[in-house]
Amino acid sequence: MNDTTKLNTEDVDRDIVMPNQRIFSGWMSVLFIVVTIAYALFHIVSLNIYPLESWTYRIIHVAGAVGIGFILYSSRTFKDHGSDSRIEQNKFYLAISGIALALILYATYALGVIHFQLAAGEYPTPDFETLHFGYPLTAGAVMAIVAGFFQPKLRHTVSLSDLGLVLAMLAASYYFLVNLDATALRMRAGTNFVTQGNVWAALTGMLLLLELTRRLTGNALVVIILAFVGYGFAGPWLPGFLNHNGFQFNRIITYLYTDKGILGTTTAVSSTYIILFIIFAAFLQVSKVGEYFVNFSFALAGRKRGGPAKVAIFSSGLMGTINGTSAGNVVATGSLTIPLMQRVGYKPKEAGSIEAAASTGGQIMPPIMGLVPLSWRRSLVFLIPR
Repeated sequence: MNDTTKLNTEDVDRDIVMPNQRIFSGWMSVLFIVVTIAYALFHIVSLNIYPLESWTYRIIHVAGAVGIGFILYSSRTFKDHGSDSRIEQNKFYLAISGIALALILYATYALGVIHFQLAAGEYPTPDFETLHFGYPLTAGAVMAIVAGFFQPKLRHTVSLSDLGLVLAMLAASYYFLVNLDATALRMRAGTNFVTQGNVWAALTGMLLLLELTRRLTGNALVVIILAFVGYGFAGPWLPGFLNHNGFQFNRIITYLYTDKGILGTTTAVSSTYIILFIIFAAFLQVSKVGEYFVNFSFALAGRKRGGPAKVAIFSSGLMGTINGTSAGNVVATGSLTIPLMQRVGYKPKEAGSIEAAASTGGQIMPPIMGLVPLSWRRSLVFLIPR
């Protein structure tokens, strides 16, 4: 590889910072690293040493991911990647954030009361779960989401409203984990026998997931999700084959927070397989193994027309031989190939699209040949007559 090539490929493994992504420094950076390492270790220990009940494991997986997401990604975009664009925190934002955080803290206190009641063999009344846990939790989460649109653009610190969202997600998940055992949760969810606390916890969890989805992918996916959820309610007023009797609010909301919805197949694959390969891909990125694949591919295709794009395809294919997920491929090779393509003139969307397509194709490379199809094959074995 000549000197020109070295100049083109040096420092291409720098992280790509999203416009609304926070950049921590000092003690906040250390604390965030500790939290993410603990989250990764939780999956490694749970999958290899101390397995948890499937619903419990998935609820913790979702809660941790959502909490980390709200800490890392702001509701507003930042102007630059450097210092904070400091603006005065307006009184409206401080007021609504303070009220939201107070409501969520009160709901957390009520959740502790519910926990001690159940530990003593008593069952909380529906009115208590609604008035002291459900209303404050959901109202506080909604107010914190609204406050996010007015939060100051401070890139190196977490806003007050986002801290409230993290606490709300932890409270909703804690209700599922502690106050409803797995059997009762599965039997009640989606039925007329569901508890009021279950309804409000599920509703809050869904709202927070939608808000994080909006921050990461934009409004389009959120609108699609809301359209399908709304179809469950709007059936009686729809014409023709779209018409149905409709479902009760409690049944739909709680059913969606089961293994038929949020905790379903996608979360199962994500929390069982993809998370391990993403951790593995992060290790390859830090240890520069991913850079080796890129350099090898650059030696083969770097001098060709459209070389960086071909490098992305070759390197993703090589990574696919040891990594069974497209997400893991993007983490390991995309951090190198996307900046490289941008450096030679590719637009960011073009570079991201090429890497996404290459990584998706790379995940079916032998010998792993994709985790999701492999899991389907394992399920189909039991359906084939012998």
